[in-house]
Amino acid sequence: MATNSEVLLRRKQQVVQDAIWNAAIDLFGKKGFDETTVDDIAAAAGVSQRTFFRYFASKSDLMGQGMLTYGEALRAAIKASPKSANAFDVLRGAVLDVATTVASFPRTRDVIAISIKCPAAREAQLSRMGQVEQIVAQAFAARMKRGRENEMSSRLLGGLTLTILDETMRLWFNGGTQDIAVVAEQVMKGLCSLVAGADG
Repeated sequence: MATNSEVLLRRKQQVVQDAIWNAAIDLFGKKGFDETTVDDIAAAAGVSQRTFFRYFASKSDLMGQGMLTYGEALRAAIKASPKSANAFDVLRGAVLDVATTVASFPRTRDVIAISIKCPAAREAQLSRMGQVEQIVAQAFAARMKRGRENEMSSRLLGGLTLTILDETMRLWFNGGTQDIAVVAEQVMKGLCSLVAGADG
C-alpha cells in the first residue's frame, strides 16, 4: 500500500505532467505542431527543459502518450464488462464508455483538430497504435479460453473496436454538438447492417 508521501508525489507529478501537456496542446493549436519547440512548451508550462524530458521524450512522444491512455481506458472498460456478456456486447459497451469519457474532456476537440491539421502530429499518435491494439487485444483475450482461434478473435475484436472508435470520433468531431453516444450507436448499427448484407 502506498504511503502518504508516495501518493502526494504521484499527485505532484501528475499536476506537472498535465501542465506540460496542456501547454503543448495550446501551443500546437496556436503556432502549429511543427513550429512549436520543446523549449516553447517548457516555458509555457513554467518548467525547465530537463523537467519536460522527465515526462516526455519529445513533442511527438507527448502526442503519442495520449493514445496509450486511450488503450488503458479500453482495457479497463473491457475488463469491467459482465462475464456473461458476449463479445459484441463487450465491444459495444467499451466503445460507448470510452467514447463518452474521451468526448467529455475539454481538450479532445483541440487534439483532434491538431492531428487533422498536421500530418506529423497524426503520425506521432499512430506510432503508438500497435501498442494500443495489443493492449485491447490482450483485454479481449483475457476473457477467452486459450487457443489459436480465440487468439485470432481477440485480435480481430481489438482492431474492430479501435476502428469503430476512430470513426465515431471523426463523425462526432465533424458533427458539432451531436451526442457522441448516438454517433457510436449509428456507427455500430452501420457495421451490423454491412455484415448482415455480406451474409446475404
